[in-house]
Amino acid sequence: MTAGIIVIFLFMAIPLAVGFYAATKSQKTSDDYFIQGRGMGSIAVFFTVAATWWSAFAFLGSNASFYVDGPVYLTAFAWNVLFGFLYFVVGKRIWYLGKRFDFVTPSDFLGTLFNSEKLRWIVGLVVVLFTLPYLQIQLAGGAYLISVASGDAIPFWLSALLFYLVIVVYVWVGGIRAVAWTDIIYGALIFFGLVVAGIYISGTVGGPVALFERMQQASPAHLTLPGPEGDAGYATWVSLCFITAIGALMGPQLWLRMYAAKNGRIFNVMPFLISLVALAYLGSVLVGWTGFLQMPDVDTPDRILPLMALEYVPFVMATVLLAAGAGAAMSTANSQIHAVSTVVTKDFYQRYAKPSASERQLTNVGRYALLLFSVTAYFLALFSPGVLVTIGLIAFGGTAQLIVPTLGALFWPRGNATGAIAGLTAGVLLTAAMTFVPALASPLGLNPAMWGLAVNAILFVVVSLMTAPRDEETVRRYGAALQDFKSID
Repeated sequence: MTAGIIVIFLFMAIPLAVGFYAATKSQKTSDDYFIQGRGMGSIAVFFTVAATWWSAFAFLGSNASFYVDGPVYLTAFAWNVLFGFLYFVVGKRIWYLGKRFDFVTPSDFLGTLFNSEKLRWIVGLVVVLFTLPYLQIQLAGGAYLISVASGDAIPFWLSALLFYLVIVVYVWVGGIRAVAWTDIIYGALIFFGLVVAGIYISGTVGGPVALFERMQQASPAHLTLPGPEGDAGYATWVSLCFITAIGALMGPQLWLRMYAAKNGRIFNVMPFLISLVALAYLGSVLVGWTGFLQMPDVDTPDRILPLMALEYVPFVMATVLLAAGAGAAMSTANSQIHAVSTVVTKDFYQRYAKPSASERQLTNVGRYALLLFSVTAYFLALFSPGVLVTIGLIAFGGTAQLIVPTLGALFWPRGNATGAIAGLTAGVLLTAAMTFVPALASPLGLNPAMWGLAVNAILFVVVSLMTAPRDEETVRRYGAALQDFKSID
């Protein structure tokens, strides 16, 4: 186990080195720290989007889902297609307007297009509150890997703390440039790590074909909906597809990647590339179901991949797999810490506390914000444990509500701030109530966020039609910009 720990820590040293090197390339401006001066190249954009999209939720949580719930997580192939499509249709427009009007955050975009300070505040709060649980699962995922690699010699709390400290240091010094550069390494490791893990680990039961034959005999319920627990049917399948794709796209870490892109060409091929990356989930199927046959009594299903790797995979390969898992968690955690610090700095500090803040002050506030935010997520990881996929859906459910006013801002000039505030507030509150109040269990087995989206959309349309439209100058200015967007390649 000592050698495994050494490899993990050597791997975690990579982002520290990258972070300090990225700092030497910095332009010493807040725009460079937060969105790389809108000059991020296509390769970096793809890898940082893919690595941010593929978090501990995907790398560890997917295996756990197949292990416990059967095939419902196969909807991941559909949500990757949906995510890629939305990234092209919605993301490219956000990038274009961001570049033209100097938007940096989701609140910038929605508050300006609806000409509403109140909406700006609400969006900022939604972004901060619902990104916390998603960061929590990244820290928990990284901690699981370090803990398992050490044979539990390093306890969970210390593993999470070490993981957190590494992330904070390299994001602190290098900003989004450090995040994107490390994501190129992580992106490749994540994809190949899952595929190799699945093929190799399934070999312990005779390979993929033999695995399916044995599963059909041992637990046929794992091969069909609604799964062995009887609670993962078609409604769960649909909910996972829509909430995961939309919630991830509306997360602040993805908005910043849209704004940071140097040009719009990467958006044109993102649907294909993201769909291609989804093939790695075949590895998750093989790991999860092999784990069910080989280790049927694991108390924490999120640990099934590292446990199987250390038990059945040669040492060198196993440590690479653990490193890939650490990369999946780290590549999303770094993005979220950085993104929320950007929201706090730009949307609250600069706009309301000190509009005349210098570039250095803005960068420093962003750094202290990421420190505070990540400390909060660390304690959530310690005291609010849970299955990674479940916690991730809570986070996605909240940020997914932003899609309604975003689509309204882009495609429906009649929509107004009153409708956006009514819909967004109701959607978030209903999602939270159905999630945490047992008496308000979600009907039809759908995820609560699906009902939140439905109420959100209805209220946005109805209230907008019943109240005064957006002011003509706002509609004219941004409508003309969107008309210009249609002429770009």
